[in-house]
Amino acid sequence: MTTCTNQNFNLTEALERDKQLINEHLNSYLALRQPESLWESMRYTTLLGGKRLRAVLLLESARVCGRSEKVALPAACALEMLHAQSLIHDDLPCMDNDDFRRGKPSNHRVYGEALATLAGDALLAYAPQIIIEHTPASVPKDIVLEVVREYLEAAGALGIVGGQVVDIQSENKEISTETFHYILSYKTGKLFRFAMRAGAMLADADKTRLAALTSYGEKIGFAFQIADDILDVIGTLEEIGKTPGKDLQSGKNTYVSFYGLEKSLKDLDDLISSTVQIMEEKNIESPFLVGIAGYIKDKVAKCMQTQELK
Repeated sequence: MTTCTNQNFNLTEALERDKQLINEHLNSYLALRQPESLWESMRYTTLLGGKRLRAVLLLESARVCGRSEKVALPAACALEMLHAQSLIHDDLPCMDNDDFRRGKPSNHRVYGEALATLAGDALLAYAPQIIIEHTPASVPKDIVLEVVREYLEAAGALGIVGGQVVDIQSENKEISTETFHYILSYKTGKLFRFAMRAGAMLADADKTRLAALTSYGEKIGFAFQIADDILDVIGTLEEIGKTPGKDLQSGKNTYVSFYGLEKSLKDLDDLISSTVQIMEEKNIESPFLVGIAGYIKDKVAKCMQTQELK
């Protein structure tokens, strides 16, 4: 198990270490098979890059509960596959119709709409298989089963699919605050919640720590979405890796369009503070989790500074 103190902790190095570990396992799990075109499409988006933020949070959740990241690696990779699936389907012309993802052409622009759709389907189904087959035998089977159950909930109608449906149906409409927060909680928040819960469960965390990490996941997911909506307004393709302003152009309800930029920035700041407060109140020592919260805030601040200089 990798541990660190506040004095010697470096977030960039920690993220890179975990990212490399996750990428190595993803590359292995997604080794080419037949039909090769399907596996190439599955690999393309999954291995395209990104910070692996959800996956590294899952690993850290296990570590702060006293276990090695090894018990959580299969679940972390499964989460990345699920996230990649959601990106592939989100970018399709029938959904968000985006030509770029992480600065590169979207999956359907490379492999066509039919194969991209099927690659997303395949990732969705393959991910829980990874959890079942590769989680170390030291983890009780009933815990593995519960992690898979929570994966399926986060992936389906009670999670990101439900959030996406309501998001699509709400385009170019005035919606209630309740509906808007439902979209945020389900389309984005569910994966961050799963990340923190799965890591803690695989480490056999007690109920108090599980509840605290669940709350952290919900809040950090909310903060991530607010930051993403702000960056969609102020960022560039190079900075955010996707077409800027696309959400507003398509009539989507974003945090900025719903509350305005000023309140969005304030709410982001408040949420980041509340995640740190959770850690302090529950005596959870993790410079990594505190650092992730600061990373999300700093990314927005950096783009704001760039915007002001233009």
